[in-house]
Amino acid sequence: MTLNNGTTTSQGPTAGAARTPGYAGTLAAACGAVFVAQVANALPASLNGLFQQDLNTHGSQLTWITAAFMVAVVCFEFTFGVLGDLFGRRRLVAAGTALIAVGSTVAALAPTVQVLWVAAALNGLGAGAMFPGSLTSLTAVTRGTRERAHAVAVWSGFLSAGAAVSPLLGGMFARIGSWRGSFWVLVGLALVSMVLTLTLAAESKAPEGRKLDVAGQITFALGLILVLYGAVEGPESGWTTLPVLLAFALGACFLAGFVVVELGAESPIFDLTLFRNRAFTVSSVVAVIGMLAFLGACFATSMWLGPVQHQDPIRVAVPFLLLQGPAFVLIPVVSRLLQRVSASALLTSGFVLMAVGCLLCTRLDVTDPGLGAFVVPALLIGVGFALTVSSVTAVALGSVPGQLAGMASATTNMLRDLGFALGPVVVGAVALSTAGTAFADGLSGAGLPAAEAAAAREIAEAAGPIAVNSLPPGAPGSAAHGLALDALGSGFGTAFLVCGVAAAVAAVLTAVGMIGVRTPVDTDDRATANQLEPAPIG
Repeated sequence: MTLNNGTTTSQGPTAGAARTPGYAGTLAAACGAVFVAQVANALPASLNGLFQQDLNTHGSQLTWITAAFMVAVVCFEFTFGVLGDLFGRRRLVAAGTALIAVGSTVAALAPTVQVLWVAAALNGLGAGAMFPGSLTSLTAVTRGTRERAHAVAVWSGFLSAGAAVSPLLGGMFARIGSWRGSFWVLVGLALVSMVLTLTLAAESKAPEGRKLDVAGQITFALGLILVLYGAVEGPESGWTTLPVLLAFALGACFLAGFVVVELGAESPIFDLTLFRNRAFTVSSVVAVIGMLAFLGACFATSMWLGPVQHQDPIRVAVPFLLLQGPAFVLIPVVSRLLQRVSASALLTSGFVLMAVGCLLCTRLDVTDPGLGAFVVPALLIGVGFALTVSSVTAVALGSVPGQLAGMASATTNMLRDLGFALGPVVVGAVALSTAGTAFADGLSGAGLPAAEAAAAREIAEAAGPIAVNSLPPGAPGSAAHGLALDALGSGFGTAFLVCGVAAAVAAVLTAVGMIGVRTPVDTDDRATANQLEPAPIG
């Protein structure tokens, strides 16, 4: 494979060689693992309304359930990539599934929302091991770029299948019993996945030149956690409060320290030289921005239908079939498109569809409980995601030498998951801040009885308008329910707008940034792997 800088690396057997031993088993185990990891990630989507009722949560506490999972994934994904290279990707994935089994058990037994945060973080640690471990296992057993593209498309499809099935699982158990039962099912799925991984997957390692970067891991984790803490707590605590300001300042210092550490590290967990390759750089940037738009839209949908409109969890799950289902249903289509269509066109088209879908969501009426208005925008977002999630991974992995596949896999997963982590945080910050301001302005001129207005103002100051929106009829402050609902509609409408703008920015960056960029595409089955000429990407 010839890279942009002229380096020639080996991709393994020729395209016409016999299939690598362990390919089918590794693909099955990797798909099962990523399915379970994504079920753990998406399970709270249909349950936020029930968490609010059963655990007496408010806005930022609900955000932390999702954020705790993704923060754990992002913070330690680099190190998990190193551990997989050193000790074996199969062992790493098996350990991750065991962690999800433990975390889901904690969630099923959680008496408070704080314990649920711990459970989400444990599940996130498990998924953080499974995402890069399963993907790198596939790169180790695939032959040629075409087979790798197919494997990545299947892997990405099961990623979305888990996200599509998860809300239905949660909604079903909420309907017939308790949301806790869905976490017990997840425990069983994790144990089955662990058995499949240990029995079917081929073991692979790449220990040469790889060792743990403790200083880099510490500075990155502390920096990211502090910055995300400030973003989550800012809307309710106040953006100018001392804890929030300190979190942002210290987080920025730790992240700057992380860059300095990595530049001088003997074996960095984040090799900044990867970004000398323009295809990798562009795909990395749009992965963060585009995935922020996607999961931000998913989180906004979950909040809109759950804690805002208080709809049945099964109904909440329906739009997620359209948001997440296409990436699974379109596996064969995306796999073929990856071989026949330039990556820039595929990525740009996907991000444009996501942008249009998000912008259509800004026209939703918060007082209308019908699901019909969600069909077209959710389907557009879902199809757009299906076109982008595999493409961005395939481009990134196809842009680096084989010996850096482990690091590139971890980096690609981390940046994609960083976008996923930022999505709920940004959406929560924008929606709750906007709703809080709108509610305060509306309350001052609403003409409510003084006692009702005072009670509503006190509740909103403590827990935001989402708490006022959840007050039972007759409770002090409940007269302001309509104001709170309208304010939340305005807040989440603005959040959908932010997601749409982010997806549009990703589309423009892809279309412009990949002009003239070339990455390898296996267009000649007769060529030897180390002589493949790169085809134009844009």
